[in-house]
Amino acid sequence: MAKFKRVYMFDEDLKPVARELAKEKRLPKDLLGGKGSNLFVMTNAGLPVPPGFTVTCDTCIEYQKLGRKFPPGLEKQIMAALAKLEKKTGKKFGDKNDPLLVSVRSGARDSMPGMMDTVLNLGLNEQSVQGLIKQTKDPRFAWDAYRRFIMMYSNVVLGIDRENFERILGQVKKKEKVKDDTAVSAAGLREVALKSKALVKRRLKKPFPDDPKEQLIGAIRAVFDSWNNDRAIAYRNIHKIPHTGGTAVNVQVMVFGNTGEDSGTGVAFTRDPATGEKVLYGDYLPNAQGEDVVAGVRTPMPISELKDTQPEAFRQFVKICDMLEKHQRNMQDMEFTVEHNKLWMLQTRDGKRTAAAAVKIAVDMVDEGLLTEEEAVLLVEPDQLDQLLHPQFDAKQRPDPIASGVPASPGAAAGKIVLTAEQAVAAARKGERVVLVRHETNPDDIRGMDAAQGILTALGGKTSHAAVVARQMGKPCVAGCAALDIDYAKNKVAVNGKTIKAGDYVSIDGTAGEVMEGDVPTAPSEIIQVLEGTLKPKDAPLYKLFARFMPWADRARTMGVRTNADTPEDAHLARVLGAEGIGLTRTEHMFFGAERIRLFQQMILADTPRDRARAAAKLKPYQRKDFEGILKAMDKLPVIIRLLDPPLHEFLPREPNDQREVAKLTGKTVAEIRTLVRDLHEANPMLGHRGCRLGVTFPEIYKMQAEAIFEAACNLKKKGLRPIPEVMIPLVGIVGEFEILKKLVVQAAEDVMKRKGVKVKYMVGTMIELPRAALRASEIGALADFFSYGTNDLTQTTYGFSRDDVEGKFIPQYIEQNIIQSSPFDVIDRDGVGELVRLGTERGRAANPKLEVGICGEHGGEPKSVEFCHEVGLDYVSCSALRVPIARLAAAQAAVKEKQMSGRKSRRR
Repeated sequence: MAKFKRVYMFDEDLKPVARELAKEKRLPKDLLGGKGSNLFVMTNAGLPVPPGFTVTCDTCIEYQKLGRKFPPGLEKQIMAALAKLEKKTGKKFGDKNDPLLVSVRSGARDSMPGMMDTVLNLGLNEQSVQGLIKQTKDPRFAWDAYRRFIMMYSNVVLGIDRENFERILGQVKKKEKVKDDTAVSAAGLREVALKSKALVKRRLKKPFPDDPKEQLIGAIRAVFDSWNNDRAIAYRNIHKIPHTGGTAVNVQVMVFGNTGEDSGTGVAFTRDPATGEKVLYGDYLPNAQGEDVVAGVRTPMPISELKDTQPEAFRQFVKICDMLEKHQRNMQDMEFTVEHNKLWMLQTRDGKRTAAAAVKIAVDMVDEGLLTEEEAVLLVEPDQLDQLLHPQFDAKQRPDPIASGVPASPGAAAGKIVLTAEQAVAAARKGERVVLVRHETNPDDIRGMDAAQGILTALGGKTSHAAVVARQMGKPCVAGCAALDIDYAKNKVAVNGKTIKAGDYVSIDGTAGEVMEGDVPTAPSEIIQVLEGTLKPKDAPLYKLFARFMPWADRARTMGVRTNADTPEDAHLARVLGAEGIGLTRTEHMFFGAERIRLFQQMILADTPRDRARAAAKLKPYQRKDFEGILKAMDKLPVIIRLLDPPLHEFLPREPNDQREVAKLTGKTVAEIRTLVRDLHEANPMLGHRGCRLGVTFPEIYKMQAEAIFEAACNLKKKGLRPIPEVMIPLVGIVGEFEILKKLVVQAAEDVMKRKGVKVKYMVGTMIELPRAALRASEIGALADFFSYGTNDLTQTTYGFSRDDVEGKFIPQYIEQNIIQSSPFDVIDRDGVGELVRLGTERGRAANPKLEVGICGEHGGEPKSVEFCHEVGLDYVSCSALRVPIARLAAAQAAVKEKQMSGRKSRRR
């Protein structure tokens, strides 16, 4: 026997159900949907809620699995619930004297406003409409309700476009010489209803269903089906909502706001969703049904005016708003109807809000005594903090987009179009703002990317080179903008047929993935301005709220948050945003200066180890200076520095001019340089001669880097600072690789410290980015001081995906066909990649209980992935600077949720 019923009445006691759900780590809304569970709450609290019943989300999942068929016995259970409604109301379904009418609405676990289907006034036919006339003594209202039902049911259940029915209404309005729907006569509305039924019969070759029970079953099926309509799927993809949850169906006795001027319908928030101000916010439309407010066919009045037109209903509504907010302990978004001056509550849910409003509401509710600081942490969506930290366009001056792509790195940027890194650098030196536009970027473009305000590419996805580096730099990026047709030879770009020349202004919104023509003004966020000292805190009300809120998150979380940073500037920004160290410093980016790249090329093109060591020695002062800057910026905090990781061919000279210059520097011929470039080329460089494999075969490179790290640390230690370097050996898959290279690093550290006469605390560990490394973690962990999961590459090597190729080619189709719930490069794959993380952590710590374990891939700043990292017991996550507050909040929420579910205190860091 099933543990949970398929159908529940609104007035049932849910306490036993909630206890059973808790055993499965589920909430009532997982079974009944958000709307359904809140209708139960309001009903059992004694609020004026029209009676009804809910068909569960689990039943929707069964329906989908059965090939869109009702589970056995469901129809019988629905009819039994309907009989209870008839008994409660004293009305009969389809009755010609006193008909019961119902609404049929969707209600998934997560609010998806407007994405799924609704049918109102269900139960009407040509007989029951006469009963409605008898009861209301208002033929016009009754025929209006019937024609609305025919239109909605035909659209939602039968698949006929509602414009066909609007056209019929328009013809009758023209015939009666009236403008507004409310002015159409009863006879005119009857004509609309009958003509609408005739249209259905012509289109479908069968009559509109008159049997109310057939209508109800059809509507419930349609709501279940709407879970998989295009807009619902797209909404879930955008908001990272799983596609597996299904929707509940809420069947509720109809109440009518369109019965005259003493009736109406409205939508209201208990606080302003834009600012967070504690003021009743919403709209009310007299003599209307809910669809009229949503459709915008008439202009509503502010909710505050209800106080003058229907004072008793308003007084009761204000009282209910206050009660609901206190009970739900969150800002509420409510739908209600007033029928002949009687208030009915149709829905309440936690209201959507802007990031600024979310933080203000959380802080205010603590001040009001509604929430504890720990509970307030759950009121702000971590990803919303992006809105507070990145530059934004002025909405009043924002034009329509000319193209769109993947929102790869958030924020707003505007500048002149440049098509090469060299152009970007040259323009930046002149003080010009530029946007670098490329087919795709590669490491050669790093200086241009650094010089640009933002990056726009025709190819790539959220984890492409452009995206990863842009996020690392905190720069806006739109990738995969297929509308771009870039002509490098003519120095111009065509966008959807419109030509824009290099030097013309373009603006990109990396949060929305939109491209706009012209120079749209932007400004740094208020919070960043305060942190950088360009704005005083007293002049920044949003910063003051942010500065109160974030320490609550830090006190609640049990997992550390570090940053991925390659420069002292990045490190400084991350530190003021709350980073507790660096989880990844990429050393390869440090070689892309004009002088450095030539020295590096000389090193990798050297013929003998001695020549390589000699070239490496010339590079070491640059590396030492870089490391001193980063270690100084993170004084007293750990800094993980990854030794060289990319394949060597990425650094080789490709252009003829570059090859001639390198030939001159190395004493080789241009032909020899070309041969070396060809010989070092790899068919699959991601799985080739890179990472620790370079260290094993070219130890001079890693030796130079290790010496530079420890010389930098010792120099700072002598100046009274306390650097904490942690050296990461990348791409280890075999314990012997780590054994050889750890010995090299330790020897370099000991030699430098002996020579400098100081001791520095340090660690040597590895990045786990190969499945074999996770499986053999006990061997590697026995030797390592730390593991850091590089989940970008671990995802690639686990799936056999090329991240730069798959996102635009088939990942969207996989999501649409429910093969996967989201891109594994966006949200960590718990079942595959996550299992390797869990297994590697367990095996590594079993061999070495003191093993420090973290994550430094892009997932380190993604809230659901951060929650997973908390669950498996990682010590920290690491992410780009502007994602640090997001990771702090996500880690806090994971700890608070764990505490709430277990009833125990969270473990301390």
